[in-house]
Amino acid sequence: MNLSFFDQFATPYFMGIPLILISMVLPALLLPSPNNRWVANRLSTLQTWLINLITKQLMLPLNKKSHKWASILTSLMMLLLIINLLGLLPYTFTPTTQLSMNLALAFPLWLATLLTGLRNQPSISLGHLLPEGTPTVLIPALIMIETTSLLIRPLALGVRLTANLTAGHLLIQLISTATVALLPIMPSISLLTSLVLLLLTILEVAVAMIQAYVFVLLLSLYLQENT
Repeated sequence: MNLSFFDQFATPYFMGIPLILISMVLPALLLPSPNNRWVANRLSTLQTWLINLITKQLMLPLNKKSHKWASILTSLMMLLLIINLLGLLPYTFTPTTQLSMNLALAFPLWLATLLTGLRNQPSISLGHLLPEGTPTVLIPALIMIETTSLLIRPLALGVRLTANLTAGHLLIQLISTATVALLPIMPSISLLTSLVLLLLTILEVAVAMIQAYVFVLLLSLYLQENT
């Protein structure tokens, strides 16, 4: 019984081929493609408004040199947002519950921001490893601590996204299982747990959107430090 709770996080296979690649491509197929009409439909207008809003919020604290990252960060935000929301549907697989995928997204982008800083402003980027006014005795220890905190950033990004989504899915499955099990025995308690399940589902929708935004926002903050 306990093992079945974690079956939803196992990567589905078909004829030995992992279907996680299809689940990654599917969100892009759901988005309406732009056309050459003067007046777009409501869905395209809503999508354009959402993309402009996300891009404005992400690029607002960054300088002009970082604006070339706008398309990458906005696309990543839309991808994570749609994947997280689709994962809340019944009988679906959420790729962002896989730590390997989240690390594959976080590590290259974090490394790109770090290399950008080392190429454009190496002294300022390396200066983050040692706060100004540090006593001479504490310099080696602080350099080691700051270097560790710098290297652990992509791991923290991936683990944060994975842990939040995994915990939410497990809670939803546990409460839904309890609701079905209590229905023939104690209908009143089952009704109460179904209400809790509804509130938890609404919370998980908010968590899915917030975690996608936090993931991209932290990457933009790392970029801000290196540009």
